[in-house]
Amino acid sequence: MKVGLLFGSFNPVHLGHLAVVRYWLNETDLDQVWLMVSPHNPHKRLADLAPAEDRLHMVELATQGDSYVHPSAVEFQLPRPSYTIQTLVHLRQAYPHHAFVLLLGADAAASLPTWKEGDRILREWPLWVYPRKGASEENLPASPQLRFFPEAPRIDLSATQIRKYLRESRSIRYWVPLAVEAYIYARGLYGTRPPA
Repeated sequence: MKVGLLFGSFNPVHLGHLAVVRYWLNETDLDQVWLMVSPHNPHKRLADLAPAEDRLHMVELATQGDSYVHPSAVEFQLPRPSYTIQTLVHLRQAYPHHAFVLLLGADAAASLPTWKEGDRILREWPLWVYPRKGASEENLPASPQLRFFPEAPRIDLSATQIRKYLRESRSIRYWVPLAVEAYIYARGLYGTRPPA
């Protein structure tokens, strides 16, 4: 089975994430995409993150009923902070008959050389990269394992922008699945109060 791995904080998961996942499933030979929820990404401030269990649950709500997209809590069982290399090695051992492909936005892919064992990731795993605002193909690390997909959808939507709107009591309708929006308000995540 060929599985795409999209790592993220998903703080919160939004339609930009889901659109690119659907692109990979429709346009490539991937059998599934796993959304790898990172409980603590070492490149992000812990104080800015909603609780890991809430972020995982939002991904579960967003992908409910889709047999090709699976939320993953694998990193919840591994040492923290979560390093991609540790997770990739763990998955390779746990699923020896799966072929894994790392799915990355161009912004994340450009920073890959600074990641823990980023050079090893570039050598040992296929990386499929989709365009992101402010990041170009020229900034990507050189690797025969890396493939850029310029035709992938570029939806300029960010979790940072969504959290800002929530703090300002502005609507995020149509930016996240309705079930995710309802969950955010029900849990009071990101300092929310339902918009007027």
